[in-house]
Formats: sequence, structure tokens, C-alpha cells
Amino acid sequence: MPNTSEILRKYRTIAVVGLSPNRMRPSYGVSEYMKRSGYRIIPVNPGHAEILGEKCYRSLDDVPDAIEIVDVFRRSEYVPDIAEAAIRKGAKVLWLQEGVVHEEAAKKARDAGLQVVMDTCILKEHRKLL
Repeated sequence: MPNTSEILRKYRTIAVVGLSPNRMRPSYGVSEYMKRSGYRIIPVNPGHAEILGEKCYRSLDDVPDAIEIVDVFRRSEYVPDIAEAAIRKGAKVLWLQEGVVHEEAAKKARDAGLQVVMDTCILKEHRKLL
């Protein structure tokens, strides 16, 4: 597994795929924490215009800005399409949250030059830095 501390020190822009506007969902709490910690959060959820006070995009391909980390809060079966989009966007890291695993998509992303973190919570890894 890549050095998560190094990733979190180096990269500051996180596109969160599957970010929910529901405060009770893990994606909301994790993203809110990362935003408070100084990271730029770009919500990706086709059902919403804005989450956490940030413009929300329908897909990674719709995000006009550069993305460093693609943080995935979707079920594992959706990961191949997300990985493909992360590769197209030139992301540096594909980060799959706890419970999200897809070996084939991870290999494809690695082969395209992305670092891949799988089945790991970005918030828990960030707290280890403190």
C-alpha cells in the first residue's frame, strides 16, 4: 500500500465520489472533516447541485479543475468506471474507502500511474498525521 501520510501531505484537492448531503452518512462526516482540515473538497453526486457549500458535479468528467485524490464512497461494483474517469482526469491517487475493494480496477489505475489506496478511511489516516 502507498504511504498514506505522504499522499495526505502532498495532495490537497479531493474529489469525493458519492458524497451525500445527509449529515448522518460517513461520506458527509469524512468530507466535512477533511474540508475543516484544509483540503479542497469537490463533491461528485449527480443528484445534487451543492454539498458542504461546494458546487457538486454529476461525474468526475464534469469537474473542470485538476483533481489530485479521487475518494470513493460508492459500492465496489462502481469502481471500474470511477477508476477510468480518474485516469482520464489525470488524478494522482484513487482512494477507496473502507469496504470498497476492486482489484482489477486498482491494477488498471496503478498501471496508468495512479497510487491506489483501498479499503482505508482517509479520515482515520489523516488523524494518524496529527
